[in-house]
Amino acid sequence: MMALTDKKKLFADHYLVLLNATEAAVKAGYSEKTAYSQGSRLLKDVEVHAYIEEKQQVRAEKLSVDADWVLKRLMEISDRCMTAEPVIEFNPDTRQMEESGEYKFDSTGANRATELIGKHLGMFKDSPNVNVNVGVTITDDIK
Repeated sequence: MMALTDKKKLFADHYLVLLNATEAAVKAGYSEKTAYSQGSRLLKDVEVHAYIEEKQQVRAEKLSVDADWVLKRLMEISDRCMTAEPVIEFNPDTRQMEESGEYKFDSTGANRATELIGKHLGMFKDSPNVNVNVGVTITDDIK
């Protein structure tokens, strides 16, 4: 494996903190004008990609974090977000905060956690190759 140049290593180190290729490219000294394309290109660079993966693996091991831990946390978050909580409102008659009889839950948090679990388990497949058969008839009706 080729050694990373100082600039590529700097990009990768910034990317590991920012998780944004454009910002990492700017921080590493690439032009703001071309940072988006440079960042995209650098993430595809074999050496940069390998360096980032290695550092992420070391970080995961250091924190004792694996896919099972992440999935368990996401399930806990989803369950917590689905817990109905009573809506508390001010009652002007009693001049106190009281339950309204309605309940709320964090549907956004629950949906996001459930979506991330599904993505991790490969339940949603992006299919960029779509084959469509369209019947086309070409006629020469020019008058």
